[in-house]
Amino acid sequence: MAEASQIERLNRAHKSVADCVGAPVEIAIVLGSGLGDLARGIKDATIIPYADIQGFPVATAPGHKGQLIVGTLHGRRVAAMQGRLHLYEGWTPRDIALAIYLLDRLGSTTLVVTNAAGALNPDYRPGDVMLIEDHLNFTGTNPLVGPNDGEIGLRFPDMARAYDPDLLELATDAADRTLQPVHRGIYAGILGPSLETLAERRFLRAAGGDAVGMSTVTEVIAAAHAGLRVVGISAITNAASGWADEHSDTVEEVFAHTAVSGEKIDSILQELLPLLPRRLD
Repeated sequence: MAEASQIERLNRAHKSVADCVGAPVEIAIVLGSGLGDLARGIKDATIIPYADIQGFPVATAPGHKGQLIVGTLHGRRVAAMQGRLHLYEGWTPRDIALAIYLLDRLGSTTLVVTNAAGALNPDYRPGDVMLIEDHLNFTGTNPLVGPNDGEIGLRFPDMARAYDPDLLELATDAADRTLQPVHRGIYAGILGPSLETLAERRFLRAAGGDAVGMSTVTEVIAAAHAGLRVVGISAITNAASGWADEHSDTVEEVFAHTAVSGEKIDSILQELLPLLPRRLD
């Protein structure tokens, strides 16, 4: 039997959740490692486990609950992925793209993508927040390889402004309102799950990266393909500048730093979400 096309997979996934979701959502949010608690503020929530969505991958990474939450957050109707999907779990790029296409099909016009990342930039400290200006794809993959699904998007989507400059300014303004100092920089996405060698960290920094992680780039490519506007936010969890005397963080330290960054991101989202563009129905 021939493998189902991406549009066929999307139609099945959407059919299995459409009755549960109800009215269209405005904003999609992907919650990164250690940031799942940001979903606690969603009111009138409908919770759909990934396992209940037909053909949908199931999150296996630690700290990722693996459920879609639809409701109201800071006055906006949102669909939040509490737990993302990673290439290192064995999912294909097209599997990960399916999640973004479903968020688009549910009505989202804007994607807020968050992640936990190591600091390549020596000026960054654990617990900081970085607004993503652009990314470097070092995963070696792309979710658009293979036949193009024209119903979803163009064969050759432009990635020059994958992180919407206007939304970046809104996010910067939102951070200013919270009095939270934030960085603006470049996210380098790698395959994982092994952490980078010191030499790799120095290379990624020389290539222009300010932070490094194992997610986001595949999702943002899919978002650009589907025509979603994207704003990206990284929680800086550890130093990753690549020098021999660099401290090796424990898992406990990383999650503690993520919690600090997460509180800052939550306060930024509280200011940012009301400012994001509304649907033009």
